[in-house]
Amino acid sequence: MNLLSVNECGLYCKQGDFYIDPWKPVKTALITHGHSDHMRAGMSSYICHHHTLPILKLRLGPDNLVQGVSYGEEFEINGVKISFHPAGHIIGSAQIRMVYEGEVWLFTGDYKLSVDGVSQPYELVKCDHFITESTFGLPVYNFPTNQSIYESINAWWQENAKEGVNTVLLGYALGKAQNILAHADKSIGDVFLHGAVDNVNQALTEVGYTFAGTRITADTRRDAIRGALIVAPPSAMDTPWLRTLKPYRIAMCSGWMQLRGARRRRGVDRGFVLSDHCDWAQLNQAVRDTEAKQVYVTHGYEHNFSKWVQDEYHIGASIFKTLYNDAEEENV
Repeated sequence: MNLLSVNECGLYCKQGDFYIDPWKPVKTALITHGHSDHMRAGMSSYICHHHTLPILKLRLGPDNLVQGVSYGEEFEINGVKISFHPAGHIIGSAQIRMVYEGEVWLFTGDYKLSVDGVSQPYELVKCDHFITESTFGLPVYNFPTNQSIYESINAWWQENAKEGVNTVLLGYALGKAQNILAHADKSIGDVFLHGAVDNVNQALTEVGYTFAGTRITADTRRDAIRGALIVAPPSAMDTPWLRTLKPYRIAMCSGWMQLRGARRRRGVDRGFVLSDHCDWAQLNQAVRDTEAKQVYVTHGYEHNFSKWVQDEYHIGASIFKTLYNDAEEENV
C-alpha cells in the first residue's frame, strides 16, 4: 500500500485526499514549516503547527483558512490518523506522522537531530515508511557542533568590534537568524537587524518568542553603528542598504560553508558551518533509529543517499522527486 505519492501538485495522500507541502493550489495542505519552498500561497485550507501560524500570516496574508495543531495532537482526515512531531529544523517545524490500516508513514520535511537551543528539538518517530530530505546527503558534510559555531561567531564579532568594524552575518531570516540572535553575546556590542529579520521576529512574538536587535531604518544613524552585530538575509549582499553600514566584515552562515571554495564563491570574509539541516551522520542515524522498512529520499543528493541506504542497510530505498530546494539561503 502506497499512502503517499508525488504528482504535479505535490506530495499526495490519496486515501486522505490531502497534500503535504504542495507546490500548486490544492484543497487541503498540511505544512511542515514556514520556509517558502514548503509553504506556498493558493491553498483552500492549511494545517500547520501553532508556531508556524504567524509565519503563514506574515508570508501569505491573514485571510487564509488555517488550523493550528500542537505537537503530538492526533486528528483524522478521511480515516488517516495524523499527528505533527518536532523536526528540530526551525521554530514550528514538524514531521508529519500518518497511520492507515496499521502502517505508519512519516514525512520529515526539513529536519536536524542537533539541538539549536531555539526550536523544539527533533523527536524520534518510529515508522514503517520514512520520507527524508537529503540536502547534505554526502559523507563530506560532517558539521561541527552548534555550540562551537556560536562560540566562533562571538569570538569573531569581538575581534571585529575591537577594531571598530561591524560584523554582518547572513542567514535565513526565518530560522538561522533567530539561532544567531539567541546565542549572540550581547556584552560585546549592539545588535541590529535587517527589516526581513525584524519582520519575522515581530511575527514570532505572537507565540511567545523574543529576540534581541534593533531594526535598521532610513532614520537610523549609520555613524552610530560601530562594532555592532548586524543580522541580515543573504539577499542583502551587495545592496546599497548594506554598503551604508561600512566598515564591516561579512560572513555567510550555512551548511554549504563546509566545502572549500564556498566562502570564496560567495564573496564573504568568513564562513560559518551553521545549518538547519541534518549532516551525513544525522541522516544515517535517523534512518537507523526509525527502523523503517522502506525509505524515500527527497531533495538534495537523492541518488547518492538512496543507493547508500540500499547498500548499507539492505532496506528498500527510492526517490520522491519534489520541488523543495536546497538553498539554505532564502530570504524568509
